[in-house]
Amino acid sequence: MSVKVIITNDFEQMSRIGADVIKKELLKKLKSKKEVVLGLATGNSPTGVYKHLAEAANRGEFDCGRIRSFNLDEYVGLPGENPQQRVMHPESYCYFMIQQFFSLLKKKFIQTSVPFGSLIDQKMLISELKRHPGDWEYKGTDAGKSISIKQKARSEYLAWIKKEILDGYAGKIKKAGGIDIQIIGVGGRGHVAFHESGIPFKGSSVMLVKLDDNTIKNSVTDGHFSSVKECPNYAISMGAELVYKAGTVVLLANGERKIESVTRSLLNDVTPDVPISYGQRYTEENGNLIYIVDKVAGRGLLENKPMLKKKKIKIEELA
Repeated sequence: MSVKVIITNDFEQMSRIGADVIKKELLKKLKSKKEVVLGLATGNSPTGVYKHLAEAANRGEFDCGRIRSFNLDEYVGLPGENPQQRVMHPESYCYFMIQQFFSLLKKKFIQTSVPFGSLIDQKMLISELKRHPGDWEYKGTDAGKSISIKQKARSEYLAWIKKEILDGYAGKIKKAGGIDIQIIGVGGRGHVAFHESGIPFKGSSVMLVKLDDNTIKNSVTDGHFSSVKECPNYAISMGAELVYKAGTVVLLANGERKIESVTRSLLNDVTPDVPISYGQRYTEENGNLIYIVDKVAGRGLLENKPMLKKKKIKIEELA
């Protein structure tokens, strides 16, 4: 089991250390591979990392021309009359990545990919789900659920979503050789991307997700949307099984809201109630898992050092 936890003093140190760790992993991979595939996350946690990585790339410390990237997730249901308006909405993850990372790079990646959630019309999706209840089923035990579309859906629209949007994105990742280094954050209830609490692990490749009410409320609380009405109700997301197929997974977390999830994910049993707990299973299969957290998010781990030692989890304190 290979888990390393690095406890940093604050967001800035977490960002700097995170960027250094990812850069070292990139350089290691670039020695043996022509191209490296980088998995990217959105949210506040990785923004500082992206700034430091861009600065390192612009200094010539690694070659962006040998990297392609895949993002974890994208909303379905952003305001907009067409896909172009939705994809360039200020809260789309495509727009986020341009603002926070891609526009900072002097030399661009070979290719950048974000799930095709903006191609889906939310009103049409809701209508087809209502019209064809036999074409799909919910999977999950909480408010947030994945919508599993059956192989032979009668609805042409739902069949198109499954083939082109979900399986299409998973196929694109597979064709690229899989993800070498995956950056993830963590939601307040331990979700990774939009793999919400309670969604089963089995078969969680690229999913269509009905968002948890808590996730929607948090997006308003965090200032992304002015009201719950404005917030999208669906998303396309990589699931935990796909996320943790990467060669290395780097988890970033800071702040009070992350304490419980970070603690439970390593000290308690593996459970879909805390999707990032899948990392324990991942490391049992020789995955390389690195947690880089500030001392607030890592408080529960620091209070349980003997249990970490028992589980052979290495902890490095920089705070």
